[in-house]
Amino acid sequence: MKRVVLLGDSIRLLGYGKRVPALLGEEFVVWQPEANGMYAQNVLRQLFDNADRIREADAVHFNAGLWDVCDLFGDGPFTPKDFYVSQILRIADLLQKQGKAVIFASTTPVRPENPYNKNEEIAAYNAAVIPALREKGVWINDLYPLLLPDLYGNITEDLVHLSDKGERLAAESTADAVREALAGR
Repeated sequence: MKRVVLLGDSIRLLGYGKRVPALLGEEFVVWQPEANGMYAQNVLRQLFDNADRIREADAVHFNAGLWDVCDLFGDGPFTPKDFYVSQILRIADLLQKQGKAVIFASTTPVRPENPYNKNEEIAAYNAAVIPALREKGVWINDLYPLLLPDLYGNITEDLVHLSDKGERLAAESTADAVREALAGR
């Protein structure tokens, strides 16, 4: 039986994470914290808080980014891009040192009328971190281009979270990424 840990923000917690266990089936045990990972630094903190669960896992799938790129005050994102990249790479390094199959899910798009998150910024953060993760051998679950073509069908009226359709697409992509990463280890 393969053990999988899902870490990440509310896109995972309220969205795709609810569907992944059923999609992976009985051959997998999926665990995820009830806490929202929010920022990259909080996901990093969750590595400590959930060390026992992570140690038991064969694969860890994680995401963070929407909180990091959020600009509530008009003075820039909460987390500068270079620092975001360094923290995501740090998470990946720590997980890889434990011999885990590591999978990163790119930050998902938002509806264009979102006043605090902009798809241009999200795309720039994804573009900065994904090549560096690939160089390290981290598997990429690229949710951004998957969901971007139908923002009104995939993102709810809150302008950020996944709709039923978006959850389904992201969960299917996540389950596929987990299977591929474990098969490719």
